[in-house]
Amino acid sequence: MIPNSQIDVNLKIMEDFETSRTYKLSDNKIQGYADNLIALEQAIFKVLNTEKFEYPIYSFSYGVELESLIGEDQIYVKIEIKRRIRECLLQDSRIESVDNFKITVNGDQMLCKFDVISIYGELTISKEVNI
Repeated sequence: MIPNSQIDVNLKIMEDFETSRTYKLSDNKIQGYADNLIALEQAIFKVLNTEKFEYPIYSFSYGVELESLIGEDQIYVKIEIKRRIRECLLQDSRIESVDNFKITVNGDQMLCKFDVISIYGELTISKEVNI
């Protein structure tokens, strides 16, 4: 016996976005919840402070690879740090672009400031790196 029904080809496709609501970390304690721009800022902090390939709990695409820059030429580090930060942050679908890098060198440390444009707004982030 063959079924005698019709399939509706005019289906509506709805795209769901994951919520960015998460636990808010403050002074190494969980204190309530955060969402949108605050949750994204916290996610950026976490990914920039996790060395890539170092912790088996994270996938190989999570984190940023900065330890391999230690001891390298400053010009190379300035170019490479921009690429590595941009690469790791743009994996987050909430982030649209990472621009306006300002890098200052102070001895064995490099301070990298940059802007993150997201679907929630704009953030200015700073990351200190040993070179």
